[in-house]
Amino acid sequence: MQKRWNILPYDNDKVNALFGALTISKTICKILTQRGVSDFEKAKDYFRPKLSQLHSPWLMKDMEKAVTRIEQAFEGNEKILVYGDYDVDGTTSVASMYQFLKSLYPNVDYYIPHRYKEGYGVSKKGIDFAKENNFTLIVSLDCGVKSVDLIGYAKELAIDFIVCDHHLPDEKLPPAVAILNAKQKDCNYPFKELCGCGVGFKLMQAIADKRKLPSETYLKYLDLVATAIAADIVPINDENRILAYYGLERVNENPCVGIKALMQLAAVKDTMTISNLVFVIAPRINAAGRMDDAKKAVQLFIAQDFDEAMDVAKLLHIDNTDRREVDSSITAEALSIIENSNEAITKKSTVVYREHWHKGVVGIVASRLIESYYRPTIVLAKSGDCIAGSGRSVPGFNLHEAIYTCREHLLGFGGHFAAAGLTMLEEKIDDFKVAFEEAVASQITPEQLIPEVVIDAEISFTEINLALYNILTQMEPFGPENMRPTFITRKVYNSGFSKIVKEQHIKFSLQQGSVTLNGIGFGMADKFPLLQMNRQVDVVYTLDLNEWNGTKSVQLKMVDVKLSEG
Repeated sequence: MQKRWNILPYDNDKVNALFGALTISKTICKILTQRGVSDFEKAKDYFRPKLSQLHSPWLMKDMEKAVTRIEQAFEGNEKILVYGDYDVDGTTSVASMYQFLKSLYPNVDYYIPHRYKEGYGVSKKGIDFAKENNFTLIVSLDCGVKSVDLIGYAKELAIDFIVCDHHLPDEKLPPAVAILNAKQKDCNYPFKELCGCGVGFKLMQAIADKRKLPSETYLKYLDLVATAIAADIVPINDENRILAYYGLERVNENPCVGIKALMQLAAVKDTMTISNLVFVIAPRINAAGRMDDAKKAVQLFIAQDFDEAMDVAKLLHIDNTDRREVDSSITAEALSIIENSNEAITKKSTVVYREHWHKGVVGIVASRLIESYYRPTIVLAKSGDCIAGSGRSVPGFNLHEAIYTCREHLLGFGGHFAAAGLTMLEEKIDDFKVAFEEAVASQITPEQLIPEVVIDAEISFTEINLALYNILTQMEPFGPENMRPTFITRKVYNSGFSKIVKEQHIKFSLQQGSVTLNGIGFGMADKFPLLQMNRQVDVVYTLDLNEWNGTKSVQLKMVDVKLSEG
């Protein structure tokens, strides 16, 4: 697939000033200034984040109300229900808040809605459960800010809500006793991009502060916070960077037995990174809600005994294996549908439907289809008497807005810029497909239909060594707003030793001047003819460490390659 390369600009004066202050690689200084690190103090905060830099939880609107209401529940011996969504952010939020409150007060329980029986967020069934079991306070995590009617219903039943959420609020807010969400227009909290578990963490921090408890009473859950930050793909800057940094430290040194069990099942040997959390831990947690019941994920995280945790982790592991098989077969079938129609050439959107597809994996399948056909994609499946689907967008295109224009064909929809869910009647599928294609075609730009490779800096092979790599590793944790640096080197040659391995990948051996560097290009076998032409090529890559027979060397992890111009 053709890709467009976008080399980020930099301010030379800022780079020179930072280079003078830090005396490290000028290339690193370019990347740091692009990320807002422009002087020694900012560099110190960036490379050595401190927990003392976390913002005061009391800056968040309604925090005083939330803490007061929880204290009132303690004093009145009320029953508190901790309620959260069925994904990683929701289950880690519930596990941490439930354990924290339970350590202070006995009358606490938790509730996770069933993905297929109740749907996303606060459910009527969950509120009815609370009423039937005499709960008078619900603390909702990673959901609730849009549940105006349901929280109103709870209020009629004399059940109060404290909402801890990070989704964008609507104009009308639910009648909760407190809403903790930095994205509220009148909230002065300085960082707006906490995940749901992060918002819950701030509430725990405030309760601990009010009660003058040691910081370890809430810091012990940083491994769960880091897992949520990774899985929810929130920006890893400001407060999230600090939480992720110390959360990863805890994951690697002293994680909860649930995470330890998942790591053991996944045969993790290396130091855990944000990427490991995204690709090793998160899928196994999400699989619980996709294939069965997400309560298992909470049971895993609150387990105190390793054997107990391992038993639950094995169930999640099986769910994840089932999920992989299901999404693999559905993806293959969906690709076949697209390839056997003329839509692959003519359309700017993809909408595919089969009655028998598993609704729990349609979002994953949508993401997979975008890897082959780079355009806004919706995958639909039968769900009871109606059709349910999940959509994914390409960067820069507002999927939610496009679906909104098709709302006359839908029973309901929700989501955000990059991802959305929707329901409709089966007889409306064809009308929706036409309307969605019209909406996408009228709004999307030609550039948005070509994958973009963002490149941080141009570099020569002579600059690449272990010292440079060691500085790069100190820029972790990597993630949105602080991605692993991507480099470009121009006019390099195939040394003659590049080759295809396992039919799909290229083992690169590239030469620039007197320096030869090796690398790997996963799934890039189709680019091999460019190397066989024995002409100069431009290569885009990240840097990785290769260890062989006790020797460490820096290798290239290829992203793209093109013939050099001129």
